[in-house]
Amino acid sequence: MLYDVTILTLRPATVPAALPRLQQWLETAPQKGELLGCWVADVGLLNTIFLLRGYGEDRAGLLADHAAVTESEDPFGIGDVTVARTMDAYQPFPFLPPIRPGNYGPVYEVRTYMMAPHGLVPTMEGWEATLPGRRPLSNPLVGMYSVTGAGTRFIHIWPYASASDRYRIRTEAQEKGLWPPKGRTDRLTEMKSELYLPTKFSPTQ
Repeated sequence: MLYDVTILTLRPATVPAALPRLQQWLETAPQKGELLGCWVADVGLLNTIFLLRGYGEDRAGLLADHAAVTESEDPFGIGDVTVARTMDAYQPFPFLPPIRPGNYGPVYEVRTYMMAPHGLVPTMEGWEATLPGRRPLSNPLVGMYSVTGAGTRFIHIWPYASASDRYRIRTEAQEKGLWPPKGRTDRLTEMKSELYLPTKFSPTQ
């Protein structure tokens, strides 16, 4: 399974007007991938749009979609207001189910970690061992690691009913020793957390 994570940073105050244009592009432009999520930053770097698309095992299709966007004079139909764009391929932890459209949020916490060279495998092992105890409190939408781009990044996305629900669940998980997974802290070199809200046309709400 492969996922594409595209992060678009727009000029301030342009996101509301840009979203209908982005929606039209996503619905009409030839693409190999399946749109799974389109969320807008609520806490973190504002004016940021997070696109999540699924490709199954179609690596060639993912690369073709990347090339088409790169060669376009108007990427995603909002090139005139886009000031930064990253597009990278991610592979999910093998023990997690594929992402499916549905109502999970509406608050999505996106945690992005930069991994040390030795950090990926023990992190996956820690997740596989510890996640069953965390699941009764909340389930991740995905845990995935980059296979393109600078360094190895680990993104895990957690849906919550609200920001206060997120705080309550995370506090309970930590107090009960259910999360985070135990292990060496030198597996990670950077950690970032952001909160996103789904657009009206996002398949994951």
